[in-house]
Amino acid sequence: MSVNDNVSPEWIETQYQIFKNNPNDLSQEWQSFFQGFELGIDNQESPVLDHKPAAVQTMIHRYRDIGHLYACVDPLTPCSLDHPQLRISEFGLEEKDLERTFATSNFILPEAPLKEIIDVLEQTYCHSLGLEFMHLPLLEERKWLQSKAEASRLRTDISRDKKLSTMKMLLQATKFESFLHRKFVGQKRFSLEGAESAIPLLDHLVEKAAELSLKHVVIGMSHRGRLNVLVNIFKKPLGNLFAEFADNAGCKVVGEGDVKYHKGYSTDRCFTDGCVHLSMASNPSHLEAVNPVVEGKCRARQDRIEGDGEQLVMPLLIHGDAAFAGQGVVAETLNLSQLAGYRTGGTLHVVINNQIGFTTLPVDARSTCYSTDIAKMLMAPIFHVHGDDPEALIQAATMAIEFRQKFHKDVVIEVICYRRYGHNEGDEPFFTQPLMYEKIRNHPLTTEIYKNQLLLEGFSEQELDAMESEIDQTLEDALTHEVCPLHEEFMKQWAHVSREFSFEPVETAIDQETLQQLSASLTTVPEGFTPHRKITSLLKKRRKAIVEGDKIDWGNGEALAMASLVHEGTSVRLSGQDSRRGTFNHRHATLYDIATAKEYTPLTDIAKQAGCRFDVFNSMLSEMAVLGFDYGYAVETPDDLTIWEAQFGDFANGAQVIIDQFIASSQAKWDRPCGITMFLPHGYEGQGPEHSSARMERYLQLCANNNMQIVNASTPAQLFHLLRRQVRTHHRCPLILFTPKALLRHPLCVSTTADLTSGHFQEILADDLSPKQCRRVILCAGKIYYDLLQQRQQGQHSDVAIVRIEQIYPLHRDLLKKILKPYKKTVEYCWVQEEIANAGAWDYLRQQLRDLIGREPRYIGRKRSASTAVGSNRLHRIEQQQILDKAFATPDED
Repeated sequence: MSVNDNVSPEWIETQYQIFKNNPNDLSQEWQSFFQGFELGIDNQESPVLDHKPAAVQTMIHRYRDIGHLYACVDPLTPCSLDHPQLRISEFGLEEKDLERTFATSNFILPEAPLKEIIDVLEQTYCHSLGLEFMHLPLLEERKWLQSKAEASRLRTDISRDKKLSTMKMLLQATKFESFLHRKFVGQKRFSLEGAESAIPLLDHLVEKAAELSLKHVVIGMSHRGRLNVLVNIFKKPLGNLFAEFADNAGCKVVGEGDVKYHKGYSTDRCFTDGCVHLSMASNPSHLEAVNPVVEGKCRARQDRIEGDGEQLVMPLLIHGDAAFAGQGVVAETLNLSQLAGYRTGGTLHVVINNQIGFTTLPVDARSTCYSTDIAKMLMAPIFHVHGDDPEALIQAATMAIEFRQKFHKDVVIEVICYRRYGHNEGDEPFFTQPLMYEKIRNHPLTTEIYKNQLLLEGFSEQELDAMESEIDQTLEDALTHEVCPLHEEFMKQWAHVSREFSFEPVETAIDQETLQQLSASLTTVPEGFTPHRKITSLLKKRRKAIVEGDKIDWGNGEALAMASLVHEGTSVRLSGQDSRRGTFNHRHATLYDIATAKEYTPLTDIAKQAGCRFDVFNSMLSEMAVLGFDYGYAVETPDDLTIWEAQFGDFANGAQVIIDQFIASSQAKWDRPCGITMFLPHGYEGQGPEHSSARMERYLQLCANNNMQIVNASTPAQLFHLLRRQVRTHHRCPLILFTPKALLRHPLCVSTTADLTSGHFQEILADDLSPKQCRRVILCAGKIYYDLLQQRQQGQHSDVAIVRIEQIYPLHRDLLKKILKPYKKTVEYCWVQEEIANAGAWDYLRQQLRDLIGREPRYIGRKRSASTAVGSNRLHRIEQQQILDKAFATPDED
């Protein structure tokens, strides 16, 4: 590249003319440059424009911009001292200019010989730490990073004690892995070997967190290196971990348990500047799925801690390079970072770049230069660091966490290293990467490299050897005194929650006076606030229903349930796509002034008066990240009602990993209960296969040991009592609620005030018909009840009873048996559903109904199909009518 490619004489001349005429039209840097230029030519009769000062300034900019591309950060690749795009000839500079002194602008050296300027730039941007930051759009952030980097040359001044503690952390990480390799031959541990320097990095981050007055750090990571982190960062007792490897028969396991490199842990780490509570979130093998869970846990703590939550609670996510680049939930979670309902004040990301994913090389794993490029969507600074240089990592950690605390934004540290063994310790990497692993076989351990560095700096070999011997002895002692690990203390905030599910009725009614008061608060807007006329009409209708005592619809019942909870001091969080208004225009939790667009959320005012929170958020268009976030939030808040709402029920398909690996199984695997509620709009209205079924059958397949509640409530009062029961019962487990669409305004789907001021949620609703006169009993759930009810009324089928199973799991068998007992032995039992036969509740209930009634119930519904519903509204109506006709057909008509 020639000088003309950088700063052409014509361009410089144009800028100089602008300076002469309107200097304020130029940046401060160029004003300073031309001022210096004019000082130099004041005594010359014929000034000659010197382009080299501008070339130097361009060179400085280029080092900042692309220096990271030439940084020495790969332990497996020899470093090159020749940087083609940074050669001085690329800027029109020559060897003789190296001794020439140049004035600079916005640089750490205001004036210096060119060789000194280059030396600072090389040390700062092209050694063991490559800083990628020029993509940041905010000048304040760039200047902060630039000044910090150039002032320190991106090398921290580490004390003797810090160097020794760094060496000790490296040795502990290395010795721990080799000890497991020798003592537990053939067992998977997903070792950290090749990335041992991540341990001193993380230890420094935690210590620095205490210095910056952080109180909580919530960590999420996948399995690789997790055991090392638990032992050396969380200080999990070695004997406990060794007992897990030994799989002692006498050790108690709560629930089904999980492999040791998936389990969570928590502890307090104390330093001279204070204590930090560390939490490791439990995580399945779905690598990055834990990311939004950690964010949700952090947000819950931030919302409830006294003081500035974002400054006191920090999420720390540890990623693998292939997963960070390849998994969509990474981008989804990054996109949450600055959204009002989901922000956590910035996440510190550590990417352990092993330069391979299982057996796949980067060339086949991503289309970007770096594995971290996805983070540029947030304009986050990225530190690319040599994995064998722990001191460079400590410098990166210091700058990264200070940046997060100052700017409340995400920041990324990429540890470029390698994986000493295969994907697991029994895997043979030479099958697929022989050349790479020949390099790794001959590459010295990080501990050896750093030890040699310390010896050159004057440290005693005896001192370092003694440290190594002490660590060896500690490991041997822990194995000799092996103990059975006690189950981690049940989370304190969950200590009052029962582990046992019960059908005992929960008192959820509220008194008439409170109901009237809450209704008035929900339907009154501030003076001067003008909602849309249709909203004004809706509020009047809702108030009238309460005053007159009937025709309470679904939206009204839901609002009153939430209002009653926050009135009693229970916080409520509702999030999802378009949840403020509601996908089907039924909620209107937040109102908008038609003239000013000012917002008003009545439930927020009620909550503030009670000293709690009501939050309702429209989420981004994501299911996996948002549901994961809300799950994490619910894990931290057992006494709150946390709701995630799908836009349509089957959209939850996009969050199946969160449902399968966290919501359905977290208590069985990790003893982590959760009371999250999921709203899944469900019902066949002729809207095609994607807007009909919320896939109830999938949730029922996940049910066992009372791990979830699967409910298809059919009245506003049932909804009211159900939401209140979710946080008033002594037991907590996820509530999967199939909410209606057509029933939101159905004239028959209404309740009375008496239904709210008395009673409780009923798992099964009996029919009012006399059992003695019935020839058939229809069992059903949800919306189809109203279709059946209307068909029965129109056809005067007074000999067919309709029993609603509102809670499908856990099935209240005793109650159902009691309800069915009065019917004649000859009565015919039918299960009627509008879902296809291989969906809905049929396959789950079939055996249970057979056991209860002593014979096979008759199935009436749609036939089995690969698609949940037909795409034609006309065909839908035909199918729906056929179901209704069969449900009431006489024996002759059958």
